[in-house]
Amino acid sequence: MAVSEVFSEVGRQVEGFTFLEAAGGIEAYRLDTNGLQVLLMPQNVVPVVAFMITYHVGSRNEPTGLTGATHMLEHLMFKGTERFNKARGTSVFQVLQRVGAQVNATTWLDRTNYYALLPREHLALAVEIEADRMRGALIRPEDVEAERTVILNEMDRGENDPLRNLYHAVWSVAFVAHPYRHPTIGWRSDVENMTADALRHFYDTYYWPNNATVSVIGDFDPETALALVREHFGPIPRAPQPIPPVWTREPEQRGERRVIVRQAGQLGLVMIAFKAPAGLEPDADALDVLATLLSQGRNSRLYRRLTDAGLTTLVVAANERHHDPGLFYVVARLAPGKSHGEVENVLLEELERVAREGVSEQEVARAQQQLTALEAYGRDGPFAIAAQLNEAIALGDWKLYATYLDRIGQVTPDDVRRVAQTYLQEATRTVGWYVPENG
Repeated sequence: MAVSEVFSEVGRQVEGFTFLEAAGGIEAYRLDTNGLQVLLMPQNVVPVVAFMITYHVGSRNEPTGLTGATHMLEHLMFKGTERFNKARGTSVFQVLQRVGAQVNATTWLDRTNYYALLPREHLALAVEIEADRMRGALIRPEDVEAERTVILNEMDRGENDPLRNLYHAVWSVAFVAHPYRHPTIGWRSDVENMTADALRHFYDTYYWPNNATVSVIGDFDPETALALVREHFGPIPRAPQPIPPVWTREPEQRGERRVIVRQAGQLGLVMIAFKAPAGLEPDADALDVLATLLSQGRNSRLYRRLTDAGLTTLVVAANERHHDPGLFYVVARLAPGKSHGEVENVLLEELERVAREGVSEQEVARAQQQLTALEAYGRDGPFAIAAQLNEAIALGDWKLYATYLDRIGQVTPDDVRRVAQTYLQEATRTVGWYVPENG
């Protein structure tokens, strides 16, 4: 019997699970014992499977004084448990790489994910390891000290990146209350003073099955995969206390804000950011289309207006979709000899022209085609699918992965003009300049 046939048979009645919903070839279940969400997407293309667990915790959940905790825990989760650790020769990397797996983790504003891409016959090993470290991470003081050094070195390397520094500066000025103002890696003083006890408390607050989503993608038998999840995750209890919500809402911005970053370098940068809606809002789709038609390709508006004219060497527009309202921004790298004010004025002129005059049907159609192509490239294989699905989970609804292209296809020129008028306003604007001091 084909996997797809088995999948349809077990879709709604599986021992220990409640079937939730299905979309885009993905079926969602909830593990009855503890509330763990499980997403299954079987694909019989290559004999590999991606196993990923996404925790609904990121820098958005970190209090002042403990910024960078999620990122630090990402490192510490690889230090192991009593069963899987380097001293025994059974660390996560040792065990999984021994069977040919690719293993890693990433941290972002709204989530942390841990994943393995491995031969299908070793799926059980990945499930066992992730279940074991969900509640069994050691978080020893000596490991905290070792990873503190690693992360501080990572910070030092980042200090030499002008774009990174300008990006963090703009976000920290655009937001005054919401934790999106904190860099995911954390503020240096917090990382320098973080203790194992504080990290243990953070871990014990958020790392529970009812605050996580498991995704299984690739060549696997759904019935077997669910049985493995039930076996290894089923005995883990729900969090003993409710997962703390993030109730901070950014107050209304009532005027333009500005920030200047000065450091050694050669070419200046200009970044203009505007407050944008939460990632699941319909307006976010139109802003994605706007960002694409502004800067994607040589026919885009900003490329023709700035790069073709010799004002910039790079210009990028982006709508960052997050769980809570984020930023729509444009960033440009100045061509040699060009001034920040000159480039900023042209950027603002073009953005204001979109809001005033709108965009053509041809521009919107081209942007939709470009986004469709980018999505297709980004869904090439189980690992790529897991990465994109992970971001939809972080926004609060995994089904965005399944519906995204349909939503983009419904965006009209009137939608693009409306969101430009609504969100690209001076009152909600933050402008950042990176000024090289000895370029």
